Amino acid sequence: MNDIRRIRVSAIDTVEVLTEPPAPIGPGLVRVRSVTVGVCGSDTHALHGRHPLVPPPYFPGHEATGVVTELGPDVTGVAVGDRVVVEPTLPCWTCKQCAQGQENLCENLQFFGCGFEQGGMAEEFVVRADRLHHIPDDLDDTAASLIEPLSTPVHAGRIAGPLKDKAVVIMGAGAIGLLMLAVAKYDGAKRIVQTDPLPGKRELAGKLGADVVVDAAAPDMVEQVRAALGESADVVFDCVAIQPTITAAIALATKGGTVAIVGVPSADVTIPTITVQDNQIRLQGCATYVPQDYAKSIEILQSGAIDPSMYVTKEFPLEQARDAFDASLSGSEIKVLIRP
Repeated sequence: MNDIRRIRVSAIDTVEVLTEPPAPIGPGLVRVRSVTVGVCGSDTHALHGRHPLVPPPYFPGHEATGVVTELGPDVTGVAVGDRVVVEPTLPCWTCKQCAQGQENLCENLQFFGCGFEQGGMAEEFVVRADRLHHIPDDLDDTAASLIEPLSTPVHAGRIAGPLKDKAVVIMGAGAIGLLMLAVAKYDGAKRIVQTDPLPGKRELAGKLGADVVVDAAAPDMVEQVRAALGESADVVFDCVAIQPTITAAIALATKGGTVAIVGVPSADVTIPTITVQDNQIRLQGCATYVPQDYAKSIEILQSGAIDPSMYVTKEFPLEQARDAFDASLSGSEIKVLIRP
């Protein structure tokens, strides 16, 4: 077989294009030709040494879609030619969490595209067949590229909700924050206020359906959000997860509200435990997704509730992966794709 190109983040601030023999294929494994791979905030954090769990070197690309080209022995459920999206969690299936249907919390979890030996930023990759979902024919490649990132806010909304008729605040209007907005609207939240420090992101959040947008950098941001909401928040989705947003989220959730931590923190923060205890605030961690979240993500995309062109704002070929990382980090793009 011909050599393939794949991306490696070999050190902090260093992206390489490698040319290597293709990975071998074994029992239960599938070879996939890459079609799209999204650049996630976790990828840019890891590139710059700010991801707490993914130190370089690593092979990026967990937001991967493609076409099956080869099946290993004992593979069922997929066929050569199928369009597929990867669910990048690689659970052990034997621990307590896996047995309880919480494989996203697997005690022996590995993660495709995040510290694993394979990632989707490549011309092709090999992955376990049980981590693939079929892409419906009525979703084109751009829409399909949103299935994995949309599944994260779907999961967050499910475990922090229900959201129907609830007052919701979303902190951050990057890709995950804007997809969180789509989920909250789809699930019937009665009023949604979204914050971001960048005017362009706030403007887009308004176009995509936030009832009110507020400057996250305003000194009276909490007061503005509470006034716009007309009450305390039932659920605050923190899609940034830094000290100022966590502090503001807890202030907004009083009393009896839920703060869902959706963004990946780069460091620990301080929590006002007196407020959390006295106001009975629930702090809810939100870790990736499970298959039912993928199913709902596909459902939302098929419904037409999301216009993929509003979210996918830039694309790059594989050899320009570093430019794709930089564009994702620039603040001027929403979802950046690489098309190997």
